[in-house]
Amino acid sequence: MKDQAPSAKFIDPFVTAKGETRATVALDDPQTLWFNTGTLCNIECENCYILSSPTNDALVYLTADDVSEYLDQLDDRQWNAREIAFTGGEPFMNPEMVEMTHRALERGYEVLILTNAMQPMMRKRVKEGLLSLRDDYRDKLTFRISVDHWDADLHDKERGRGSFDRTLQGMRWLRDEGFQMAIAGRTVWGESDAESRAGYADLFAREAFDIDAKNPGMTVLFPEMDETVDVPEITTECWSILNKSPSQVMCSSSRMVVKHKGAKSASVIACTLLPYDPQFDLGTTLAEAERDVALNHPHCAKFCVLGGASCSA
Repeated sequence: MKDQAPSAKFIDPFVTAKGETRATVALDDPQTLWFNTGTLCNIECENCYILSSPTNDALVYLTADDVSEYLDQLDDRQWNAREIAFTGGEPFMNPEMVEMTHRALERGYEVLILTNAMQPMMRKRVKEGLLSLRDDYRDKLTFRISVDHWDADLHDKERGRGSFDRTLQGMRWLRDEGFQMAIAGRTVWGESDAESRAGYADLFAREAFDIDAKNPGMTVLFPEMDETVDVPEITTECWSILNKSPSQVMCSSSRMVVKHKGAKSASVIACTLLPYDPQFDLGTTLAEAERDVALNHPHCAKFCVLGGASCSA
């Protein structure tokens, strides 16, 4: 896996720049179906993974009927998925978010919602809707809150002045109403994993948040995504070199449904991080999306294989 010139890499889906066979990943254990509810967001982060903002509607709002259609397909294809996950943008910008959550929960799925817990979630109508789900589905519903750093100044550097305090307000409401929470942070700050987790642990203790900072499933620390950084391509030989299995990579266990602006229908994407790259658009149905995925993008190497990260719980 020696480095080559960056411009020569990630071109051919089957062969690397060195002429070696590119690694692929089969969907061998589908556990999570993601829905991107739309790329509109109430804030614009300094380095958003998929460029969400108050003006980016490249991925338009999904509807509750869209979600139901793919839940039906899950039954038809017998994926036996455990989890339905919603991301954005900010999911609570979508006017049908509560109904989409309800439809997934009533089918028996665990539901994960990625949110910044700010004003869109704190609207009266949204809070009333979430409270209506709480008693029946409390143990099945988890909110993963974006807290980029446990320190307010560093978090606000990424998300804008005052965003840390507004997110904490939302988290306190979730805490007081008995909802389950997890955290999504970043590793860009130069801290060790232990230092980061210790900082989050102090924050959780101060706020009486029932979140385990040491558990990577509850406090998820994501590597930074920078497509300009040179990373090695992943070949079939890399699995043995790295002592890893394709089953450890996110696209072996998940797919994501999106709707591109102007598209007639929703489509299924191989990876939550790559909604704009057409080579990772697998078609409009889950049946089409069952095919193998070639690791033909820097994110595949840095985030998933070398970084060991996963968006699922």
